[in-house]
Amino acid sequence: MTLTMTMSIVHRITGGALYFGVLLMTWWLLAAASGPADYASFQAAAGSWIGKLVILLATWALLHHLLGGVRHLIWDLGYGFGPAEREWLTRATLIGSIGLTVILLVVYLALGRG
Repeated sequence: MTLTMTMSIVHRITGGALYFGVLLMTWWLLAAASGPADYASFQAAAGSWIGKLVILLATWALLHHLLGGVRHLIWDLGYGFGPAEREWLTRATLIGSIGLTVILLVVYLALGRG
């Protein structure tokens, strides 16, 4: 089992997880449209430590899936098929998704939202 194979599986899992993220976003939008009481209940759930963890993981899933899609686009264009290039793209996807998630978390905390 190579890293490229593992990241292919993770790409599929994050794609499935994004369906759950869409449900969260739908809940947020419906709560915002329904009034202050419904929005307050959403904020209570999203503001709990479990809610924040779920949002953080959903953010990572979105970024990982996005970067995995860019990797596949590069392959569709006919580039990056050599063993070294494949490994580099795979590592860049993993490190990039974690790094971007951490950057967004730091920005979120710096804005005093945490």
